[in-house]
Amino acid sequence: MARRGEQLREHILWVAKDVFIELGFERTSMDVVAARAETSKRSLYAHFESKDKLFSAVVTLVRGLYLGRLRTPAEYGEDPAEAIAAYCGRLVQLQLWTSALRTLRLGIAEAERLPEAAADMHEAIFEVPQRRLAQYLAERYPLDAEASGDVAAQLVGRAVYPRLFRALLAAEPPLTELPDEATLARDVDLRPLRAAVAALLPAR
Repeated sequence: MARRGEQLREHILWVAKDVFIELGFERTSMDVVAARAETSKRSLYAHFESKDKLFSAVVTLVRGLYLGRLRTPAEYGEDPAEAIAAYCGRLVQLQLWTSALRTLRLGIAEAERLPEAAADMHEAIFEVPQRRLAQYLAERYPLDAEASGDVAAQLVGRAVYPRLFRALLAAEPPLTELPDEATLARDVDLRPLRAAVAALLPAR
């Protein structure tokens, strides 16, 4: 049975995500996306009037997938210190995945031409996780909003930026399979994150 309506739109988005990651923005054409999605160009343009619009919709899709996989600090255990370390570890684990790195490079490459899409990507990858962490800190530690935001920024900085920057420049090997939370301790050394949590947070 042929896909129609929202089912077709969702199918196109998933196909386009893979094509953009594989070929990059410039080499991706609407012809290629239509062929890979096994639909007509007319149907493709009925859902997405341009490649720019399609790319922006793909960014929205990726944003939802990423934040859904990350979840919130409270879902990483009952002990707050360990939950924070695991959350930060999961954050970097997801970002070191090959597909995530390619998506980040794609967003960086198109940032000047599609600034809104790049800004959405940055918000999902960095700002929303940091806000979630700050909220969790404010709920469980004697910290006001400003202090919890500062601590969250420092923890995310220590967890993410050094390794992510190295991975973006291919100075560190990526994770080739979709990171499983069950392999977190294998993929990410949580010891420095636990030490950072202990150093930065007050006693409860």
